[in-house]
Amino acid sequence: MFEFFFKYSPAVFSKGKIVFLTPWPHWLLLLGILGAGGLLYWHVIRHRGYLRGSRPLFIWLLQTAMLALLLLLLWHPALSVATLRPQQNLVAVLVDDSRSMGTVESGKTRLAAVQKALKDEGLLDALSQKFQVRLYSFGKDIQRVNDVSAITPVANSTRIGDSLDSLMAESSSVPLGAVVVVSDGADNTGGVDLDTISHIRQQRVPVHTICVGKEKLSNDIEVLDSSVPPRALPQSRLNAVVTFRQFGHSRDHGRLSVRDGGKVLASQDITFKGDGLTQTENIIFNAGEAGPRALQFVIDPLAGESNTANNSILRLVNVSNRKARILYFEGEPRWEYKFIRRALEDDKSVDIVSAVRTTQNKIYYQGPSPWVNQLAGFPTTAQQLFDYDGLIIGSVEATYFTPAQVDLIREFANRRGGGVLFLAGRFTLAEGGWGRSNAAEMFPVRLPATPPTFFRDFSAPELTPAGKESVICRLEDNADRSAARWAKMPGVANYQVVGDPKPGAVELLDVIHPDRHKSPLLVIENYGRGRSAVFATSGSWRWKMLMDHTDTTHATFWSQLLRWLVSETPGQVTASTPRQVLSDETTVHFQVDARDKDYQSVVNATVEAHVLGPAGSAELVKLAPVANQPGVYAVDWDAEAPGSYVAEFLVRNDKGEVGRDMLAFRREDGVAESFHLTQNRDLLEKLADATGGRYYPLDDAGKLAKEISYSEAGITAHEMLDLWDMPMVFLLAILLRGSEWLLRRRWGVV
Repeated sequence: MFEFFFKYSPAVFSKGKIVFLTPWPHWLLLLGILGAGGLLYWHVIRHRGYLRGSRPLFIWLLQTAMLALLLLLLWHPALSVATLRPQQNLVAVLVDDSRSMGTVESGKTRLAAVQKALKDEGLLDALSQKFQVRLYSFGKDIQRVNDVSAITPVANSTRIGDSLDSLMAESSSVPLGAVVVVSDGADNTGGVDLDTISHIRQQRVPVHTICVGKEKLSNDIEVLDSSVPPRALPQSRLNAVVTFRQFGHSRDHGRLSVRDGGKVLASQDITFKGDGLTQTENIIFNAGEAGPRALQFVIDPLAGESNTANNSILRLVNVSNRKARILYFEGEPRWEYKFIRRALEDDKSVDIVSAVRTTQNKIYYQGPSPWVNQLAGFPTTAQQLFDYDGLIIGSVEATYFTPAQVDLIREFANRRGGGVLFLAGRFTLAEGGWGRSNAAEMFPVRLPATPPTFFRDFSAPELTPAGKESVICRLEDNADRSAARWAKMPGVANYQVVGDPKPGAVELLDVIHPDRHKSPLLVIENYGRGRSAVFATSGSWRWKMLMDHTDTTHATFWSQLLRWLVSETPGQVTASTPRQVLSDETTVHFQVDARDKDYQSVVNATVEAHVLGPAGSAELVKLAPVANQPGVYAVDWDAEAPGSYVAEFLVRNDKGEVGRDMLAFRREDGVAESFHLTQNRDLLEKLADATGGRYYPLDDAGKLAKEISYSEAGITAHEMLDLWDMPMVFLLAILLRGSEWLLRRRWGVV
């Protein structure tokens, strides 16, 4: 339809530039339109006849537009466009041969539909009449082929960006006029990176995309991702956020489970939302004993599912056998102190070293040796404090600490990466002047400026929506049953008003005042490399005293709160990788953050990774410093064989060993192409648009042979395409004159 009115396709107009072929200057055209418009205005106003009001103005506008159109045609408008010279340019056609192209739709595979369009319907022949055509198949790498019929959907991954990089390198010495990518767009790398796009644009090579595949599947459930902490303490409750979507099962019920091998760790019922909508569910499970865990997050297949291979996803969790150390500094003897220590007696993963101020000048110490023996008041140096993973500040005023110690508390979370928990009390939070201290910025709440803020009232705790999903407040694996238990919890006999949570903070519990007013009770946030939290009561011990003696709610809550506080506290050496599970990838990115005992960045260090792989393979890998990131070292390493790997990282400098860390990861083959089977139209459209190409559905691929010639790459010639004889010009002239006649007719002046 567009070409019927405008003579040429949209691709021609997008590539071309409108010019005037007459030698007359453009200013003369503008002057002629203005002059003619002025004369017409004088003529219409003088001979208005029976026209009244604004009617002469409409007549003048239509006549001026008609005259302007005629003057434009006298200047001979044309479209200047660069076209590829016939048989002097190369066109590369890349056909996706990944396993997703073997998906059957409408009785045939996607690849079969592509082969029909390219060969049986003559698209390749049409291109060959104008250009030299090179045919490639691509999945992970490109491969030259002579016949499209020889391509089979066997590749384990789709890497459009890597394939384009390889093609541009291979074709750097030939006049490459255009690239045609034929794919369903199911790229396994997350898209085409900006460096690849920039390189293609520098060479001015348009990438045209032909997309195949349905944008919605008829009957499928797909697990897209699962976010789970990479490290955990033994027997910790973990919260995994599972992301999925489905087609054809709206409002149906399914079952989500977490499995460790053949053992089901947790499961729950889910209800599916609308087709194609991304949906998330939280599922709580126990991490178990120390050791690496390969966990599967599975949605049970439903009857008639077209693809069940994408119903599960694998994630790794390293359950560490380390024992976290927490320093608890309390400003006065009180029941809360006693019951917190008692709650952690049976937790074998956490040690509490405590110091309680019994009088102004006397401190009582408790905890395992040798840590308790090393205490002499609150630590005064970074090395002394940074030996701990977590810190609890009880009912003690900010002025008790020196300014340097207050800074250490802040830096314990910010630089060390530890967790700091502030408890309520008569002498702390706003009452203790913490809101005016240098540590105020680390609080997850805005502490009130004026006391009193500490009240002795019997008030009930209430779970917030975020608290219902949080692992800290999960008293049972099932969220609803856990919430029901919180609804029956005894109240606390005191609370402290702490102000509103800061942006980024998460409010897990509220306290309900006797007047039914709510105030935050438990608020958490990330701060620097670590975490901070406020628990605005010193009366949680009543949960133990007022419930049955066999009830473990109090111990469960405190164990989970303190495990959260220290579970992600880094050591001096922290190794990480963006993906612990490589799905049809071979390259793993190792990164190490190295710190000294003061947790300052360690530069000029030697960093090595001892990697143990399948079948007893072993390799020593050296990491290099990362530019502009002091203390950070990285390397890309190829895992040659599928299977499980363990890497031990060792950091040394001229003073000796700095520290070590362990990292487990896994490489899996034949997995990636089972996911994202819908057509990724967005990716292919953006790729074409960013490089000056066009996106074509497979049914419109026949237009490509005609429009691909318009390109500025390769060997080109400029053509001048006349615009004066477009049907739209004739129709516009009729419209202008016809509109004037109809108006005059309606107004009775014809």
